[in-house]
Amino acid sequence: MAAPKTIFEKIWEAHEVVKRDDGQSLLYVDRHILHDGSFHAFGMLRDSSRTVRQPDQTFGTPDHYASTTERTLSEMTDLEAREKVELLAANANEFGIHHFGLEDIRMGIVHVIGPELGITQPGILLCCGDSHTSTHGAMGCISFGIGASEASHVLATQSIWQRKPKLMRVTVTGQLGFGVTGKDVALALIAQESAACGVGYAIEYAGPCISQLDIEGRLTLSNMTIEAGSRIGLIAPDDKTIKFLEGSEFAPKGRKWELAVEAWKDLPTEEGAEFDKEVILNGSTIAPMITWGTSPQHAIRITEPIPDPEAEPDNEKREAMKRALTYTGLEPGQLMTDVSVDRVFIGSCTNSRIQDLRLAAEVVKGQKVKVWSMISPGSGKIRQQAEAEGLDRIFTDAGFDWRHSGCSMCVGLNGDLLNKGERSASTSNRNFEGRQGPETRTHLVSPAMAAAAAVTGKFTDVRTLMERR
Repeated sequence: MAAPKTIFEKIWEAHEVVKRDDGQSLLYVDRHILHDGSFHAFGMLRDSSRTVRQPDQTFGTPDHYASTTERTLSEMTDLEAREKVELLAANANEFGIHHFGLEDIRMGIVHVIGPELGITQPGILLCCGDSHTSTHGAMGCISFGIGASEASHVLATQSIWQRKPKLMRVTVTGQLGFGVTGKDVALALIAQESAACGVGYAIEYAGPCISQLDIEGRLTLSNMTIEAGSRIGLIAPDDKTIKFLEGSEFAPKGRKWELAVEAWKDLPTEEGAEFDKEVILNGSTIAPMITWGTSPQHAIRITEPIPDPEAEPDNEKREAMKRALTYTGLEPGQLMTDVSVDRVFIGSCTNSRIQDLRLAAEVVKGQKVKVWSMISPGSGKIRQQAEAEGLDRIFTDAGFDWRHSGCSMCVGLNGDLLNKGERSASTSNRNFEGRQGPETRTHLVSPAMAAAAAVTGKFTDVRTLMERR
């Protein structure tokens, strides 16, 4: 009798074309997604006199350099960013790949539109030239980020050489409490296990709290997998996954849909399958989280004081904590609820989906912002849906800047930046030094927590606002 298999092993084995003696495997790639930073890969493709092997399985959209205030090329005043957007459109046209340009309602952040359009599906292998490609694993697939030379190889061959990682299962037990989201689960895990806990592993998320999360929350959790050191984060598909994908543009149709659903139901990890590492996270103890330092592992419950570096026994971690506190201008023992913010950003591939906007709007409704605040929906379709639901009016009436889709203030390649010395409540994924601009301070929170900071002018336990309603 065959040994029980994990979802990862099932997908890996189905895509392994050949395995070399050195342990490297050639894997078939089902979907390849590109953004406006992919010009290097296309340049390498031309240099080798090759073409795109499977254009129907290749998708491109501008997001890193796309302006959130301008929706046509002629409007773009940043000439360097405009060139990158134009290059993607030209490359897509030349090689015949799917392209969702600035004026296409389907345009958006690559890791948002993949699941939204049904490009991402259970059981596939997906690559993209961006580290947060781990996001797509929430749909029950293997997905990971690749570099320019690897992207060129995928374009030319529809395959990629990879070494099989070890396997880790993160089981989130208990039940998530009021106001706790996928973002909080991710930050709680990284705070508990460190930002390097997943290095060398593919992570599968399991347990009752994962089942409890909606698809948007799962996508957020898988997105943050890279911040735990792992390139791959998977969640087995279930009825929520199937419902989310049904009817989407690139999902199978008719009898093919029925066959696909049957196959997807066979993907979950079998009982008794072995993992190289098991991690348990008690979901019942997770509260709304916030980062205080310059790493996602510098995270605490909003009700907790900032930890004292002197209590850290590891010398390297202790010094890193001291440096982080110096950079953020905070003190051990200080409560984050006493810290004011300068700007609020709701967006990025981590937290810009429709459910994220709904949660934020629930907090904002009837309030006024006390600091400059902006929202960048993850795609044109999400922006359209939010406007159909009246969410945009809730935000604009409160004083939010309602933007178009793009990576925006998460990456800062498009003009959306903090000013020097400013502090932000951000729904993005990285709080590294200077991530949102030189000498700026980024604190990671969920959309609801960001909304609470916007209407109070400081970091606030969003539960206290919601309980009053």
